[in-house]
Amino acid sequence: MTLAPLTRPARLRPGARIAVVSPSGPVPADRLEAGLDVLRGWGLEPVEAPHVRQVHPGLDYLAGTDEERAGDLQRAWCDPSVDAVICARGGYGVQRMADLVDWAAMRAAGPKVFIGYSDITVLHEAFAQRVGLATLHGPMAGTETFLKDPDTQESLRATLFEPDTVRTLGLPTARALVPGRARGITYGGCVSLLAAELGTPHARTSARGGLLVIEDTTEDPYGIDRILTQLLRAGALDGVAGVVCGSWAGCGPYEKVRAVLADRLAPLGVPVVEELGFGHGPTALTLPLGVPAVLDAPADGAPATLTVEVPALR
Repeated sequence: MTLAPLTRPARLRPGARIAVVSPSGPVPADRLEAGLDVLRGWGLEPVEAPHVRQVHPGLDYLAGTDEERAGDLQRAWCDPSVDAVICARGGYGVQRMADLVDWAAMRAAGPKVFIGYSDITVLHEAFAQRVGLATLHGPMAGTETFLKDPDTQESLRATLFEPDTVRTLGLPTARALVPGRARGITYGGCVSLLAAELGTPHARTSARGGLLVIEDTTEDPYGIDRILTQLLRAGALDGVAGVVCGSWAGCGPYEKVRAVLADRLAPLGVPVVEELGFGHGPTALTLPLGVPAVLDAPADGAPATLTVEVPALR
């Protein structure tokens, strides 16, 4: 099966209500408050889910119980007064709650904007596979990068309100690891989560026609090798049109990470771009997932770009 464009939700307007949920780990209260202030400064009305500040009573790496986290997401999504849902942070825990969500009800509620990255990759895949919805791989309300980096904030703000102005993506660091040009449908996220989804009931079974976007954090180079090798051995990258790499914060010396990426990805025979500027790095550009895009990786060392053929939001 070839990847096809997904349904795009509507762009936001001043006064739009944006629900804040914690599907993974608990969020520090001071960061959450600061993030809510940023959203209010954009003219949005942030609405906290009931358990967004919760901590699991026995497993303190989770933001509340699986049922509470799943219920918060579903209630926010199915609330007709809510226009968008943004995650407070990543961490770990989405895989525990993803199958507790009523995805038929989510689909029936209609399209709206969904934002997150890291562990939230599991939800991006769920929205793509079970709802048919394009989503935003972007910064979360309670994370340091969102609070401290102006480029990160502006990338998300422009994508939400003026998506026509952010069609071409990429920091000056972006370069061809394998030069070339490719067109496909964007998908992906945190690569360790993509590998962890293999074998689950709703896992993606084809990369054909896709532009894979990947990044990760605190994985040693050999760990990235293992993750990519697992995806390759499972056939999960068969037919992929191109690969876009973001940040690898805390993954060891970048030259070692780069050697792994070249060794594992170059044999695919498709364009590969490195350091585009999304994920866990100091700047996290907002990347639309589920939309047609062109990857341009010049052989002459000029900056590489990812250009979406349609605005991220309608």
